[in-house]
Amino acid sequence: MNEETILSLQMQLDKIIQVMPEVNVEFWFARDLMIPLGYLRWENFVSVIKKAIIACETTGGNPDDHFRDVTKMVETGSGAARAIEDFMLTRYACYLIAQNGDPRKEPIAFAQSYFALQTRKQELLEESIKLRERIDARLKLRESEKTLSKNIYERGVDDEGFGRIRSKGDAALFGGKTTLDMKVLYGITQSRPLADFLPTLTIAAKNLATEMTNLNVERDDLKGEKAITTEHVQNNQSVRDMLNQRGIKPEELPPEEDLLKLERRVKSAVKKIGKQSGKLPKN
Repeated sequence: MNEETILSLQMQLDKIIQVMPEVNVEFWFARDLMIPLGYLRWENFVSVIKKAIIACETTGGNPDDHFRDVTKMVETGSGAARAIEDFMLTRYACYLIAQNGDPRKEPIAFAQSYFALQTRKQELLEESIKLRERIDARLKLRESEKTLSKNIYERGVDDEGFGRIRSKGDAALFGGKTTLDMKVLYGITQSRPLADFLPTLTIAAKNLATEMTNLNVERDDLKGEKAITTEHVQNNQSVRDMLNQRGIKPEELPPEEDLLKLERRVKSAVKKIGKQSGKLPKN
């Protein structure tokens, strides 16, 4: 997400902030919020709000403190007035909506960081968005590797074979350096996953190669460690070749902060949002 997009989305969300001065609580009307978050149909957005309400209950929160259904009167084209459904949403409610929204929508990814931060300084938003993009990339890689493990187990390869396949794939991606070599290079404890210290680009590269392997293993019904290793190595080499064309060598990119620590930090920050965003006053 580039700086121009971040600034544009930030201005849209800033513009529709409402404030209850008597309790100093910021809130947003759902109908004002849905378009900036990429939703054109009210019915689709309501389904996301309902998921967010359930998420609030599941985490021990009181939805009445953060979600308030209201009725608005709007003027129709003929000049008559009609009642429409709406919701008042605290910052915490908006965050939960972003968490339960369509992750393919770019504004949803932005909103997760926007509503998680009390400050609206752009540099902090950019930093938070980059962190979340890295966490999302890691989650995708975990899922694709889980699928690969399942696929190859069903085709006669055990856990040790999976480790060898993945390491040889890494060697193809990192210019001959195996998983162990990269851990030594980065100073990573052997018990920790290499991917937890990789930059977002490299995580995404590993995921692309793994997804390609999953597709071809299933499509061509590949069996045995040898055939699947050949496939995985070729896919990693193809991804490396693509990166090299852009002057990028994955083994030369510096490591980043431990994702395990970052994920803990995010979880801790989420717990504070509900308290810091305040509560809607009782009717």
